[in-house]
Amino acid sequence: MSLLQVQNLVVEFPSRHGTLRAIDEISFDIAPGEILGVVGESGAGKSLTGASIIGLLEPPGRIASGQILLEGQRIDNLNNDQMRSIRGRKIGAIFQDPLTSLNPLYSVGKQLTETIQAHLPVSDQEARQRAIALLQDTGIPAAAERIDHYPHQFSGGMRQRVVIALALAAEPQLIVADEPTTALDVSIQAQIISLLKNICKKRGAAVMLITHDMGVIAETCDRVAVMYAGRIAEIGPVHQVINQPEHPYTVGLMASIPDMDSDRDRLNQIDGAMPRLNAIPKGCAFNPRCPQVFERCQEERPDLAAVSRGGQNTPTQVACWLHQANALEGV
Repeated sequence: MSLLQVQNLVVEFPSRHGTLRAIDEISFDIAPGEILGVVGESGAGKSLTGASIIGLLEPPGRIASGQILLEGQRIDNLNNDQMRSIRGRKIGAIFQDPLTSLNPLYSVGKQLTETIQAHLPVSDQEARQRAIALLQDTGIPAAAERIDHYPHQFSGGMRQRVVIALALAAEPQLIVADEPTTALDVSIQAQIISLLKNICKKRGAAVMLITHDMGVIAETCDRVAVMYAGRIAEIGPVHQVINQPEHPYTVGLMASIPDMDSDRDRLNQIDGAMPRLNAIPKGCAFNPRCPQVFERCQEERPDLAAVSRGGQNTPTQVACWLHQANALEGV
């Protein structure tokens, strides 16, 4: 059974010039213990999807239709107080910049113990011991001493570990990680990725990992959803999507990654740019940039349909007219 189910989610922003649709009927699920990567260019809707799940959409953004279910319970229609009780207890959040997630006026220990006691019925001493254990689990050396330090006394990588400890404080079943490694150097990125994977395996938590870095996706995730202009262009097992991409946009993303074995002088690129919300083209949103575009792409919008190559146990789902003829019925 899926831990998280997102069904036909639509997120809109009212404006003076009409309503702008930022997320356009996306659907996916995440199983317990699974890491789902969400990847795409800036403006694709990755972070908005995460914010919708956490219940932190910035006004005037709103969920216009669709459903978000956690353990079978609908959470997109809860009020602020109800959502606050779920956020932290059932859903943990890790954000891009740890400095914005930590209060500089309070010690790391105070922030951890307050979070723990807000969701779990434990004493001050028990909360402190839990906090120390969390810091140890997330790789903070000398945790018993460092628990009384303030955020500015930690390096960027250590602050991100503290943020991960905060996200895990109430033992949530789902963690939404929005660009958790972007502000860190490559060596620290690898440590944080390894930490997320180990925590997921140890605690059985599901993770939604939002990033624009396909290298992070390849190292971390079980499945990956590729987003473009507020829709999912392709979703499937990570090794299939990376090694045998089906959607032309995914093919372009894969081709733009530097290859250490290649002697190319220039990197490949996808010509053009992501369309603005008020200028999304008719048909497939990628059609102005697509090297394989044909007439139907400019008139009709494709839905996700399963495409299976020989030997694949789990088919990849692709929203592309190139593959609709080979789509598996009923998947």
